[in-house]
Amino acid sequence: MTDVLLPLAVVVPIVAATLPLALGLRYDRVGWPIAAVGTTAVAGIAAAIAAEVVANGPFDHALGGFLPPVGIELVADRLSVAVLLLVAAVSVATLAFARVAGPRGNPFYSAYLLLVGGLVGMTLTGDLFNLFVFLEITGLTTYALIASDRSGASAYASLKYLVVGTVGASLYLLGVGYVFLATGTLNMLDVQAQIVAQAGYGDPLVRASYAFIVTGLALKIAIFPVHSWQPDAYQRAPDSVTTVVAALVSTTSAYALIRVTYTVFTVDFLAANEGIATALLVVSTVSIVAGSALAAMQSNLKRMFAYSSVAQFGMIGAAVALANETALLGGIVHLIGHGIMKFGLFLGIGLLALGYGTRQMEDLASAARAAPYTSGGVAVLGLALVGIPPSIGFLGKWYIGVGAVDAGLAGGGAVGIAVAAAIFVSTLFTLSYVARLLERFYFAGAGLPSDHGEVPGTGDDGDGAGDAAATDGGRGDDHAATDGGRGDDHAATDGGRGDDHAATDGGRGDDHAATDGGEASPAKTADGLPAPVEGAPRSSLVPDRVPTAPLLALGLAVLATVALGFGGFALAEWFDPFLTEAFA
Repeated sequence: MTDVLLPLAVVVPIVAATLPLALGLRYDRVGWPIAAVGTTAVAGIAAAIAAEVVANGPFDHALGGFLPPVGIELVADRLSVAVLLLVAAVSVATLAFARVAGPRGNPFYSAYLLLVGGLVGMTLTGDLFNLFVFLEITGLTTYALIASDRSGASAYASLKYLVVGTVGASLYLLGVGYVFLATGTLNMLDVQAQIVAQAGYGDPLVRASYAFIVTGLALKIAIFPVHSWQPDAYQRAPDSVTTVVAALVSTTSAYALIRVTYTVFTVDFLAANEGIATALLVVSTVSIVAGSALAAMQSNLKRMFAYSSVAQFGMIGAAVALANETALLGGIVHLIGHGIMKFGLFLGIGLLALGYGTRQMEDLASAARAAPYTSGGVAVLGLALVGIPPSIGFLGKWYIGVGAVDAGLAGGGAVGIAVAAAIFVSTLFTLSYVARLLERFYFAGAGLPSDHGEVPGTGDDGDGAGDAAATDGGRGDDHAATDGGRGDDHAATDGGRGDDHAATDGGRGDDHAATDGGEASPAKTADGLPAPVEGAPRSSLVPDRVPTAPLLALGLAVLATVALGFGGFALAEWFDPFLTEAFA
């Protein structure tokens, strides 16, 4: 009866998603407890599925008792379990952050649970059309969550993602249609068999189906040049939404790319169609370099790490196209590692914004003195993103790079070597913006000259304060706030929100609002440190003005990133059954 765990993992969050709306007709604040119970239940089910796979190997469940290829099948193996555990852990941890950071309201928690259900369904399904259904559930709920703060900017970002995501889903569905025409089935394993038995790897329908499916998934993953929705969506979405979307949504789409390529079409298809594999490899290689270069140009923290994701998913796409066992292992490891790292990075950025109103690179001067634990967590995860050992970021890049070199030396020509070179160049770009982040955290701010801020107490009047508070690294006027973001009528309060002349709702305001992306510069204390916003949470454990539970989640993300960096052989052994089957 353990196979019942698979439909339960999908059904529990989807059914729970109806409860906040239904009970909300009578109770106003029922959404968060239901979401907490629902996501915790999914985490427990995911742990039970993982235990079953470890003990007895892969298992499946035929929905409604209709056996495949007619019925829809849910399948758990080592690869899907790894992604399932990531989805479960991140969804629980992000919910703790959303409770304090918002958005709130029963509709938000319903959409959140529905998103979790869609992600779990994408991870466990063994049917191509069923994958499309869950892909659409995930997409529709993501569009709603991005616009959940009801601002004009987030609505525009959501609409942009809606248009691009709809095109991607339509292309994927068109590819599935071609698969059905060529094979007469939609079950993944049955399609694999029927391609060989009926059509062949050179059949135009089979080739077209793979091209459409990969293009559709590339739009969902945000591989360059079809990435343009991602920076706007990440920047304009509420911080808690960005955290879960960055960690999971593109990650599960990249998982779908791996699953479709190696379970449905197989490595033999890539070998028989070198032109298709080369095209995917070239696009992914360009994405690696372009994403990293664009990230290095950003000053907004969320946009910077959004472009970083374009580069990281380019590496995963290259690992898929290389059709090399070592590279594919690196792609899978990097897939899981990237999900953990981006969860932690966006959580850390969100915590700093919640407690101190910092959203731009220049706002972070001396942030490590004001919030040492939060800044330290972001710093470690940033170094892991660069690929500094020991971290899972290093491990994934290393395997992909070695696989690329092996493929080049084995007859892959210059393309394999180019992938390895692109990863090296991308690492240098990543180092440049992460080093800039560390410089602002630890080496900029009070007491340093020029751009780094003036020494407090050296004003012309010599009284140590002057008429103006230092804002944004030492700049301010008579109306700036000095005590945790509180000031007079013109001051920005509560994280950059004030009256008609202040930036409102996270930095949006009228002609008197701060410029540079429309976000107000956060206030500084008399010592030149980032000042806590009015009402910032307090903790009895740490000096950081951030909520305790999300800070603990950030710490766990850091520990997981480092611990998994030591797990090279263990991860290789964990994914070996899938790799052995894929390259048999």
